[in-house]
Amino acid sequence: MLAFLCGAMEFAPDGGRDWREKMRRWLEENVNHTVYDPTVEARRLMSEEDLRGLPGWKTTDLERFRKAMRFIINHDLDVMRSRADYVVCYWDAAAARGGGTHAELTAAYRRGLPVYLVSELPVEEISGWVVGCTTKIFPGLDELKSFLSATYGKEARQRAFWGPR
Repeated sequence: MLAFLCGAMEFAPDGGRDWREKMRRWLEENVNHTVYDPTVEARRLMSEEDLRGLPGWKTTDLERFRKAMRFIINHDLDVMRSRADYVVCYWDAAAARGGGTHAELTAAYRRGLPVYLVSELPVEEISGWVVGCTTKIFPGLDELKSFLSATYGKEARQRAFWGPR
């Protein structure tokens, strides 16, 4: 199965890398799922020079910025459409400022993918649109991991194979 990790990148202090790296490692080791991490994928799709230049192009070369962003957007949405099995979203103030996370959640919802949202924010502070796209909301990554273990882990796979005992 492929987990698509979404959340803030543009406005996240670390570009959204830290939680994704920890979650990727956990998913691979504990439920044997593969992971689509756009922070890693961007480094694969674009040169280091383009990645460094991208933020500045937003103000200095808008057409070049649009072209690069459209390439990334198309790639990410193609993965969501054709390969993802579920979405893990980390929602915080930085995600609320951006646009990609909203779009990815909407695309996942339209495709009928499970969307597992993690947020320390009270649900009343999360956009109704975003909440409407979710399957389950968790207050932290540990609660999500417990759910994923029960849903997709070894015991869940054995129950699916052998049936209830």
